Amino acid sequence: MKFQGCYVAIITPFTSDDKVDEKGLRSNIEFLIKKGVAGIVPCGTTGESATLNWDEHNHVVDIAIDQAAGRVTVIAGAGSNNTSEAVAGAKHAEKSGADAILCITPYYNKPTQEGLYQHFKAVSQAVKIPIVVYNVPGRTGINLLPETLEKLCDFENIAAVKEASGNVPQVSEIHRRCAGRLDILSGDDGLTLPILSVGGKGVISVVGNIVPDKMSAMIDLYLKGQHSEALKIHEELAELSESMFLESNPVPVKNAMNHYGLAAGTVRLPLVDMREDNKQKLLSVLKKYTVTLS
Repeated sequence: MKFQGCYVAIITPFTSDDKVDEKGLRSNIEFLIKKGVAGIVPCGTTGESATLNWDEHNHVVDIAIDQAAGRVTVIAGAGSNNTSEAVAGAKHAEKSGADAILCITPYYNKPTQEGLYQHFKAVSQAVKIPIVVYNVPGRTGINLLPETLEKLCDFENIAAVKEASGNVPQVSEIHRRCAGRLDILSGDDGLTLPILSVGGKGVISVVGNIVPDKMSAMIDLYLKGQHSEALKIHEELAELSESMFLESNPVPVKNAMNHYGLAAGTVRLPLVDMREDNKQKLLSVLKKYTVTLS
């Protein structure tokens, strides 16, 4: 399976009493499908996986698979800092019909490169569906090195990496070592275009929750060789992409979705709503963009 285009790291909308908003989740997925995304990624960082219990996590994955109904790729979040939990999440996603899983490097316990290798080996051997390895050192405290990723390419179902290290030379080195065996997806909206230039194939996007058509178009244009047109969209989206990180993800994107009439609701503790000054900064950016829901 090849990974290319805009995959959206979908938020998990909550009701006023802090339950998963199934109706809102289904509505958001329909919005993204109508806007032409390549796929959706439930239960990643943006989906507040850290504060979903496993019953909720698996329920959200199941809803996403059901609503997508084969129309777009579903890459189900299945990561943990506990390898046995990651394996269990991956098995559930596979059994439920996910097309692939997103598996983050274990956070907090800071394994060595050998520990990372053994973690992903265990997940790989537990399922047959493709695995997208997720490297985000700013959240996990550990960086998956290109040489470790190259070793992981020996496992046939380790098919892609979501690279959110912010290190474009590292991404270039991954491509040098792994081209043809591993697809590279950007994990940073603002770095998607630079990552495409060193061999990337797409993005797992936060800002795609509100402008999926724009992000999809930028990637398509670049991959067709229309680089100047892609650059125009990159520059158009730069301020909006940056505003999604005025505070911890997904706080700003949930505020933006509520602003535009998409289902989001609140965030779960320990996240809280935006400070008022940051909320005003976000609103000043959002006023410059038009989001059509139809």
